[in-house]
Amino acid sequence: MRTPKYADNVLSNTIAEHITEQIVSGELEPGEKLVEDNYAKEYGTSRAPVREAIYILAIEGLVERIPHKGAIVKRYLKTEIYDLLEIRNMLEKMAVDRIKEHGIDQKLLEEMKEILNRMKAVVHDVRSYTQLNHSFHKCLIKMSKSSTIMEMYLRLGWPLLRVQNLSFAKTGNIEKSIAEHEKIIELLSKQYMAELSDVLIKHNEDVISSITAIIDLQNLSNGN
Repeated sequence: MRTPKYADNVLSNTIAEHITEQIVSGELEPGEKLVEDNYAKEYGTSRAPVREAIYILAIEGLVERIPHKGAIVKRYLKTEIYDLLEIRNMLEKMAVDRIKEHGIDQKLLEEMKEILNRMKAVVHDVRSYTQLNHSFHKCLIKMSKSSTIMEMYLRLGWPLLRVQNLSFAKTGNIEKSIAEHEKIIELLSKQYMAELSDVLIKHNEDVISSITAIIDLQNLSNGN
């Protein structure tokens, strides 16, 4: 039998997952306030598990807690997004360097091909595509056989998924992404590692450019 404390922890995690999905999918927009009472009523609970859920999301970088005002969906500055994607770029470059040393993991390569096929099947579902894209790149990181690189990559977590979701929502970006992922598979299969590094760098630079353009447009629309 669950203790009340354990039950509260489970509920807090459930609420945190729900809010995370709302943020990553864009249902909750940057700067939007999280109303504790709404979630408490939805889950038939007190505000305590909701506060704990918001605390979890603040640690994960999705929510910002403002004194005397409550919690809002975190707004990311362009510099923060740039740093996030640059770190991803650096980790993937390190992964490619390790793959040069250890060789191609054929099992992971086959997994990447399967994920790519699934990505092609959900080109009209931005959220699903974003999740599969993340899984695709995690396979590349796993292929480095470096627990340190993997740990650092996983720390990018939900903020990275949120940024990618925003990028893929722009018309034409998913189709472009599909072509680039096909190229990544081709270069891995042929073990053209120098070319792979170049493609990954360009791939990440294009995401940075796309996100920057989207944020500039949003700021213009908001009068910032």
